[in-house]
Amino acid sequence: MQNCTDISRLYPQGHKVYSVNGVQTTGWFPVDYNAAQLVNVSLVQGIFSRTDKFDSVFPILGVEDVVTQFQPPGYWLNVQHDLFYTQHNLSMRSYVLSVSKSIIVDYISSPEVRFLSSIANRFNGSKTKLVFRFLGQNIQEPTTNQTYGSLLKNLTFIKTFASGILVPKNYIWPLTPDQYLQPHTSVVADAHKAKLEVYASEFANDGTIAYNYSYDPLVEYLNFVDNGDFSVDGVLTDFPITPAEAINCYSHLNKNSSGLAKPVIISHHGSSGIYPECTDLAYQQAVSDGSDFIDCPVQITQDGVLVCMGSINLMDDTTVTKSSFNTRLTTIPEIQTNPGIFTFNLTWEEIQTLKPMIENPEVTYLLYRNPRSANAGNFMTLSSFLSFTKDKKLSGVLIEIENAAFVAEKLGASVTDAVISALNDSGYSNQTTQQVIIRSSNSAVLVKLKQQTKYKLEYMVDESIRDADNASITDIKKFADSVSINKQSIFPKTAGFITTQTGVVKRLKSAGLAVNVYFLQNEFVSQAWDFFSDPYSEITNFVNVNGANVDGIITDFPATTNLYRRNACQNMGNNTPTYMLPVQVGPQGLIGLIKDPRAQPPALAPMPVLDAADVVEPPLPSAAVKPPASVTPPTSTPPPPPSGGNKCNVSFLLVSIFVIFGSVILI
Repeated sequence: MQNCTDISRLYPQGHKVYSVNGVQTTGWFPVDYNAAQLVNVSLVQGIFSRTDKFDSVFPILGVEDVVTQFQPPGYWLNVQHDLFYTQHNLSMRSYVLSVSKSIIVDYISSPEVRFLSSIANRFNGSKTKLVFRFLGQNIQEPTTNQTYGSLLKNLTFIKTFASGILVPKNYIWPLTPDQYLQPHTSVVADAHKAKLEVYASEFANDGTIAYNYSYDPLVEYLNFVDNGDFSVDGVLTDFPITPAEAINCYSHLNKNSSGLAKPVIISHHGSSGIYPECTDLAYQQAVSDGSDFIDCPVQITQDGVLVCMGSINLMDDTTVTKSSFNTRLTTIPEIQTNPGIFTFNLTWEEIQTLKPMIENPEVTYLLYRNPRSANAGNFMTLSSFLSFTKDKKLSGVLIEIENAAFVAEKLGASVTDAVISALNDSGYSNQTTQQVIIRSSNSAVLVKLKQQTKYKLEYMVDESIRDADNASITDIKKFADSVSINKQSIFPKTAGFITTQTGVVKRLKSAGLAVNVYFLQNEFVSQAWDFFSDPYSEITNFVNVNGANVDGIITDFPATTNLYRRNACQNMGNNTPTYMLPVQVGPQGLIGLIKDPRAQPPALAPMPVLDAADVVEPPLPSAAVKPPASVTPPTSTPPPPPSGGNKCNVSFLLVSIFVIFGSVILI
């Protein structure tokens, strides 16, 4: 009971050692307490990567209590340790037979053959289904002394006392040692042939899943119910909202259905959740995944070539630190406080000798993206990017310009003019099939482009805000058609809990500005607790008219938002399932259920209001109309080596080990 309750708080000396299925186990066991002694024992979260804010709040419920308090549409009892209770003179068989007379039990499962066999005759002809639960294939079933793997080969025997089987999901879709899917087994087909229903277990949105699913738990469920070969009869999950969505709204969709026009899907450096950002593979995947716009964040090389790179610092998304160019480390305070190796430190030819490096924004939690393709793909120039997009099924392209003032002043090159020139050369300036959007957090860039082009312009607010005043909105409207703001500006959260919904989207839209939100990820740690580790729940809250009602989503995983647009539960009005509606947030949401003041998350510091001073920038410095044949990097002294020689290195190593060790404990 210590795994899921606070019993040690009430009975600190209550731990004992018992044999459980032949394994000596230390803990607090229910056989040592009667119901009255457990009245003040409360439940706690047994998985430490989940929030502990609801620990010691909810009491232990009896089987009958669940029925009377919640009136569940179906009821499943799992009897995990009948043999253990029998050894302590407690009959689980007698209890189950007794309780089934007063309440309706739809399913009874157990991993013990003897228990299910002992009650099978009593439930013949009833609506109650008996389900044999398989544990790990090499684990020994305690009443037959056979492994569960051996029992799986004798399904006709299982059929003599059960109408279904409950198996871990890897019985059906096994994984390679590096967590990629292998071909599915014949378990489902074999069980159905034996007239057994099949239920799959061990689903959790916040668990590790095959990299093939790109951290999308809903796609994993679809692989069990809508794969073209078979479907399981049910799933056992920690997060019921997601399989409910998958089965009722996302399975068996028309492959040719385009779905809703909203939200507009804008890739974040291509499908950067699957391939290294801004590579040809990331862009190809983004098109395949249903992006409306794919994006190129423009950087400049030493020889004046415009390239698509997620960062001006090559250390962020290439293997430059492992190359012979690692000596070109410089510190440029105008760009960042830490040393870097920047795109203008290398020529385009030199950059092409490097390998791309996939972005892992949640590496702190040991969550990695598609390791097999961590260095796959080729870098692209702006020109090759524009050539690639011309014949693709896209609404258009988005070009992002940052650091333009620095490049003009220090490198003597005009990125804005070079972008205009590239668009002209590619034919984008005289076609209407695809739109061009240019985005920047520097209003001076957009003001200049407004004067010289007719392209759509988007202002990126690069800080978290709670609102925008009238003056700032008036200024933005002078040069931009749309605004992109981060998630925190819409649903601010503290300690993972959403505190409220701001009105900033409504204010910007009422002024005639389209609003896009950045950056959505599938990794569950990127989402607020309120969204149940479900990326589709998060999208619903941002997109739904009763939620934030944004116009577009900027995402690392375009396929997820594209699948959302195609769901079959659209336009259902009052019949829309509750799990397809925005979740309540703030005091009406999860944070409002934290009753103990001591457990309340820390108050969120007030975010600023965007004002005119934040928006207005001085004009860009004058520079060459086209990038020079070679730009000269600013003079900067490489950072000195750490004092103390190896002593400093050892200290850094110890800190790194501590951080990694802490992350492992957290997971």
